Amino acid sequence: MSKDPLFVTVSNALLEVPRAAEQVEAFCRERKIPAPIAYKFGLALDETLTNVISYAFPDGKRHAIEIRLECSDGYLTAVVSDDGAPFDPLSQPAPDIHAPVEQRKIGGLGIHLLRKLMDRADYQRRDGRNILTFRIRTDDANK
Repeated sequence: MSKDPLFVTVSNALLEVPRAAEQVEAFCRERKIPAPIAYKFGLALDETLTNVISYAFPDGKRHAIEIRLECSDGYLTAVVSDDGAPFDPLSQPAPDIHAPVEQRKIGGLGIHLLRKLMDRADYQRRDGRNILTFRIRTDDANK
């Protein structure tokens, strides 16, 4: 079982999300991450990439999104870095999930999922890049 991190770079095209998902699934399988935890982690990463690709690049040009995955000290961690428009997803208000569907604002559910599924998430803007880090415990049977 490898302890090495996985580095994945995808372009800002939605077609890249399944390719990244396949690599994350393989990473989790190789490290024997329990399926429910791997699923939650993959969902959080999928939502994150979809949001970055959909909203971070108003210039319409091609950009690289860098992903680093690591499994150590009982945590599965992702660091997603992009050079898109500054945006701290964690500063956004939680969506009103109890409001009737027709009264809800569009968006915000992916961020909500990230907050609910992961044990910790942090954002920083550094050197012209958005850096979102999130993690989930790999050894908690209650997950």
